[in-house]
Amino acid sequence: MASPQHAILQQFLVAATGPLAERRPRLPAMRLFAELLAFGQFAPWDVFVEDADVEGIPAEWVRPADAATGRVLLYLHGGGYVLGSLNTHRALVGRLAQKCGVTALAINYRKAPEYPFPAALEDSLTAYYWLLNQGYAPADIMVAGDSAGGGLALAVLLALRDADEPLPAAAIGLSPWTDLQLPVGTLRSVCHHESLLLEALEIRNWGPLYAAETSLSNPLISPARAELHGLPPLLLQVSDAEVLSDDVRRFAEKARAAGTPVTLQIFDGLVHWWHLFWRFVPEADIALDRVADFTRQIWAETAAAPAASTVPARQAA
Repeated sequence: MASPQHAILQQFLVAATGPLAERRPRLPAMRLFAELLAFGQFAPWDVFVEDADVEGIPAEWVRPADAATGRVLLYLHGGGYVLGSLNTHRALVGRLAQKCGVTALAINYRKAPEYPFPAALEDSLTAYYWLLNQGYAPADIMVAGDSAGGGLALAVLLALRDADEPLPAAAIGLSPWTDLQLPVGTLRSVCHHESLLLEALEIRNWGPLYAAETSLSNPLISPARAELHGLPPLLLQVSDAEVLSDDVRRFAEKARAAGTPVTLQIFDGLVHWWHLFWRFVPEADIALDRVADFTRQIWAETAAAPAASTVPARQAA
C-alpha cells in the first residue's frame, strides 16, 4: 500500500488534471512551469555541483562529498524529449549520486521540436565518449535516466553495440519510455487518473515531435522495437499503476529472452516520476536505495572479474 505522502501527491496531480485539460497549455508554458518548480529542487546536503562543458553541451558534475573516485553515472533527464533540464533534475541526480557513492555527470541534451532525433542521442553519445577521453574506463561508467531519459539511456547502449564500441558497465532506467508509439492499449484503466493527466498534457504529440521525419518504430527512438542481445546488465524500475508499466515489463521479457541480464523492480500503486519526489515520498528514497544496491553489485562483480584490456580513448563523433 502506498504511503500517505504518496496519496497526497496523487491527489495533487488529480486536482491539476481538470485545469490542464481545460487550458491545454502549450509547450513553452510547460517548460517554464517545470523550471519554476525546479527552484525548490536543490541538491542534497554535502553534494556539490560544478558546471561542465561537454563538447559544447551544457552539463554538471554532481559530486557527493564521499564519492568514490574513478567511477561515474552519466545521467540523462526525463521530460518526454521536449522539456526538462539540469535544473529540474538536480535534486534527483544529487540524491542518486549520494546513494550510489559516486560522481554523476548530468547533461542538458538538445530537445525537440527545435532539435528532433537524433540530436538527443548524439549529445548523449558525445557525453559518453567525452567521459572516455577524461580517463574513465567503460566498465567504470553507468548510464542512467528517468522516463524519456531512461529510454535514451537504452538507445545509447543500442547505438554503441551496433557500432561495435565499448559498452558501459550497466544501464538504469527509472520508468523508462521504451515505445514512443504509445498504443491505445497502453492507457489502461488501472492508471486512469494518470492517463487523464497525460492526455491533458497531450503527451501523444511528444513522441512525433522528437521523431520528426523518422519512424516511431526506429529502434533508436523506441528501444522496445530493437534486437536486445549483447547489452550490459539493466536495472528497470516501474510502478504497476503507471501508464508505461506494461511496456517496461514487455521490454524486460524481450531483453531476457535475448540473453541480456535484466533486474526488473516493480513498485505498487505509484505515479509516474515518483522518483523526483524523494524528499517527500518515502517510496522514492527506497527506489533509489535499490538502484544503489544494483550499482554496488555490478561494480563488485566487475572488480572481481579479470582485468579487461585497456580501451583507447577516442574523440567524440
